[in-house]
Formats: sequence, structure tokens, C-alpha cells
Amino acid sequence: MSNEKATPSIFDKENYIWMLLGAVVMVIGMFLLSGGKNTDPAVFDTSKVYSTTRITIAPILILAGLVIEIFAIFRKPKQTV
Repeated sequence: MSNEKATPSIFDKENYIWMLLGAVVMVIGMFLLSGGKNTDPAVFDTSKVYSTTRITIAPILILAGLVIEIFAIFRKPKQTV
């Protein structure tokens, strides 16, 4: 017999979906950033290390994931009547 009201959650289901989407985008960016393993460790292959995917696309995806996370945190949940 408790008359306590449950405290409302700060985040809505949509906030969690946006957070998950941001995390997935960041993981994809990290995955693209880590590629390029060479079979011979004595050989330095500049085409794999300095590829467009590693230098441009992966950091953009990581930053986009962070922006999505910030959006998900600051997004107000819809008010239900």
C-alpha cells in the first residue's frame, strides 16, 4: 500500500533508439578506422594506412555518431496527456 508516485523517466523510448543508432554509427567508424592489416609486419603499405576510408570517412562517421548521441541526450520526450 504505497502512495508513492513513480518518478518519470528522463529518456523516452525514442531517445534510446537514437542513442543506439549513434553508438552503431560510432562502432562502424571505429571498424573502418582499424582495417588494413598487412601479412608482413616489416612492410609499410602507405596505400592501406593513408586510404580515404581511414583518413576521411571513418572520422566523419565517428563525429556523426557523437552528434547523434548529443541529439539523443538533449531531445525532449513527447508529453503524453
